[in-house]
Amino acid sequence: MLKKFTIILVAALFLAVAAVPVSAQQVLMNSAETINKGNLKLAVFPTVLFGKNGGDSLWGVASRFGYGLSSNLDIEAKAAFFKGLKYFGVDLEYWFLKGENFNVSAALGGHMTDVNGGGDSKGIDAALLASTKPAKNLEVYGGLMLAFDSIKNGNNFTMAHLVPGIEYRISNDLDFLAEVGIGLNDNSRSYASVGLAFYLMR
Repeated sequence: MLKKFTIILVAALFLAVAAVPVSAQQVLMNSAETINKGNLKLAVFPTVLFGKNGGDSLWGVASRFGYGLSSNLDIEAKAAFFKGLKYFGVDLEYWFLKGENFNVSAALGGHMTDVNGGGDSKGIDAALLASTKPAKNLEVYGGLMLAFDSIKNGNNFTMAHLVPGIEYRISNDLDFLAEVGIGLNDNSRSYASVGLAFYLMR
């Protein structure tokens, strides 16, 4: 029953896109631990970009689809949907420090955006992520997320976010996640994201 509810919720969230265009935006929404080898991950996160310089806050939906390649390496496809904007990307995450209760991973990938009326861009993504477990089913994580974008027939720009978040295991195949992205430069809008990650064969 829980799996059916999750699938219905995921489908509904994909339809709940906003009514205003925005710049490309991704989210971290995972701890430093990679997806278990051979497992699949489906995750969807309603996301709000907070207003900047007197502008309105904007709503959209971000998502991740991942697969565990090994015990410390996974690959994830990324997508985000807002009115007037489609965002698609992929990254590899490597879990390079496995401590007793402290983990660190790094991710590297790329993305492209399709913007109505022009302004399409492509870029490189990078992230450094650390996490710990203060309780049995709870992980607290923090990361630095960077995006280096190039606008078609336009200028280059960089987005940088400091990202604290939590991941709570509801069941063996379902996690709840929430995070805040704090924009670190003029090109970056702070955001909040919350949602569910569903695992197959966990």
